[in-house]
Amino acid sequence: MWRGAILASALLAGLSLAASCAPVPVELPPQAMRADFVLVDKSDRVLTLYAAGKPLKRYIGLQFGDAPRGHKQFEGDERTPEGLYTIDTRNPRSAYHLSLRVSYPNAKDRAFAQAHGRSPGGDIFIHGQPNSLPVGRMADDWTDGCIAVSNAEIEELWRAIPDGTPIRIDP
Repeated sequence: MWRGAILASALLAGLSLAASCAPVPVELPPQAMRADFVLVDKSDRVLTLYAAGKPLKRYIGLQFGDAPRGHKQFEGDERTPEGLYTIDTRNPRSAYHLSLRVSYPNAKDRAFAQAHGRSPGGDIFIHGQPNSLPVGRMADDWTDGCIAVSNAEIEELWRAIPDGTPIRIDP
């Protein structure tokens, strides 16, 4: 049914399906299949999903901002935050193949940046590869502080991580 709605919307807007970049909605799995905690180890470039204290799945080869070491402090510093946050929303219309928002900045992050007369930045996500990338994966660290995975991996993470899930990002 939703595919018909997307087709009708595209046709009404005068768009061809080939030009449409609207992602296909991805349903969340039953509660028993969901992660209740996400751990990111920046130094090992590993994201691990947990449920009831037990690891469910590991994702390796994460990509970060252009300056991957250290905690994000200011807008534009190209760093990925470190600490405890939550996955607070999702964006199916991202410029990247799906994205899950990390709740950076928290009150401590904002206070630190304000004390230095700067903005802490924001819009930190776990996301797939750029929609403009024909196939494959970008090389090296390339985000502005986000955590990038493959498109297939973000589809799995999208289904496994409900909004409100705690995420800890370790150095």
